[in-house]
Amino acid sequence: MVAEGAEVARDPCGGGSSSVDCDEAVRQLYSYLDGELTEERRLQISVHLDRCGPCAEATDFEGELRAVIASRCRDHVPEDLLARIAQAIDEEQRRHSGAS
Repeated sequence: MVAEGAEVARDPCGGGSSSVDCDEAVRQLYSYLDGELTEERRLQISVHLDRCGPCAEATDFEGELRAVIASRCRDHVPEDLLARIAQAIDEEQRRHSGAS
């Protein structure tokens, strides 16, 4: 079901009419993956992805790529650096607490 007032675009992937075409799905791919869309827009793109294999594959690929990057691209922060940062934050908070 298309929301009232929403434009219906012709889906070049052969998925029929939907409120989102392939170009729009690709433009909003990262916002979709990041959960930055409204619930209505997310649903519209989900419907498109259910009907469009190429867009669904692109979404799956990007999601998997992000997961690999997130799991392998982590820097180890030395414990002494973490302790120094925590100490600096505590000192800054004490200074601001005493100034008010």
